Amino acid sequence: MSCALDERDFRRCCRLLLRRSKQLRDGWSWEPVQGSEEGYLRKTAVRSVFLDPEGSGSDSEPRASGPSGPGQQEEEEEAADTDRRVIEDEDEDEDEGVCGVSAGSSQVLQYEYHILHSCSYAAPVLYFRAFTQGGSVRISAKKRQEAPKILPADEGRSLSLEAMWSSVHPNYRLRLQSSPLNTISLQEHPLLGQPFFMLHPCRTEEVMRPVLQAAHEQHRPVNYVLSWLSAVGPVVGLDVPLKYSTLLSPAASPGSSSDTD
Repeated sequence: MSCALDERDFRRCCRLLLRRSKQLRDGWSWEPVQGSEEGYLRKTAVRSVFLDPEGSGSDSEPRASGPSGPGQQEEEEEAADTDRRVIEDEDEDEDEGVCGVSAGSSQVLQYEYHILHSCSYAAPVLYFRAFTQGGSVRISAKKRQEAPKILPADEGRSLSLEAMWSSVHPNYRLRLQSSPLNTISLQEHPLLGQPFFMLHPCRTEEVMRPVLQAAHEQHRPVNYVLSWLSAVGPVVGLDVPLKYSTLLSPAASPGSSSDTD
């Protein structure tokens, strides 16, 4: 059974998903590309995530520990003095709208998700990016050394790849980092030409084959894009409400010819 999804079936699935999203007020929209027949699904969401400095990507290495030399003791004392000064200034910082955040804390982020069709993989692909929300972040010099590039600093600032990895749940992160292809990477958006994170689609057929096979054997409709999204979305904080599982007729799997508007 073929798991390939062509452009026509992709758009059919998107239309059905958009119709259900409108009923549920889930926020999905279709964004056409100016001067082109191409387009993509788009959704934004604001959520609080835990930025884990221990999970900033496969390049992260543990800090070495050992006996302290004179130079290291001076650095530690200087860092301690800096921490004390930050604590003393906290009341003043609150008046200025600056919140103190230490490594391994929660951060409010605005996510933007795009679903595109890949002709190369004959499958949908999830692109996304995230921005900080709700005010700037201030951490001590010592914490900045311990968790570089993990905590975003200013409102509206795009997350780095390291920070994005740190926001992925540890269970998903370990599985993703075990394969260099089944991972999150920073890529150029193929329609917008802007930097976006991408969840690599090379394992899509492996995920979708049992879903489509079961639907075929049970003679029930399945929306390819919706089923795929329910499997990959939670990896990057995009959950699909269970109410989407109802009213999926007509069938929207590869090879289906029926469609309504």
